Amino acid sequence: MHRSTVAIAVAALITGAAVAAIAADRDEPRVEFLNSAAALEADLPFSEAVRVGRSLYLSGQVGVVPGKMELAPGGIEAEARQTLQNVKSLLEVHGASMSDVVKCTVMLADIADWERFNEVYRTFFERPYPARSAFGANGLALGARVELECIAAIPR
Repeated sequence: MHRSTVAIAVAALITGAAVAAIAADRDEPRVEFLNSAAALEADLPFSEAVRVGRSLYLSGQVGVVPGKMELAPGGIEAEARQTLQNVKSLLEVHGASMSDVVKCTVMLADIADWERFNEVYRTFFERPYPARSAFGANGLALGARVELECIAAIPR
């Protein structure tokens, strides 16, 4: 093999490897831990949301009235509405919407509240609904009747 042919082949290999490395680095999802000023001030041991690539993972939300550490009064329906409003607001802060949600996990203090929760849930989501799991739980944060965590696919 001629010396210039070998040099061209080696240069092509090096260039190909460099291009592959750059592409791999660009495709590698970046992890961002996201918190509002209020969340940072509260100094809670979790992030409000975590973005990995185009996925947004929300921490569980309860029906806390914004700016207060108290649950919305009025029972499961009011708490569910506030919980879903909190999810919606958090999604919007991070460039997503309820229609971007792909998976929800519902925790109910009393699984008997399932139907009443679903009535409120249907007012925040449209068909096709996100994938979902639900279970009864004992001892939700702040004595909540419902906690909801969601995963969203962030639009391009």
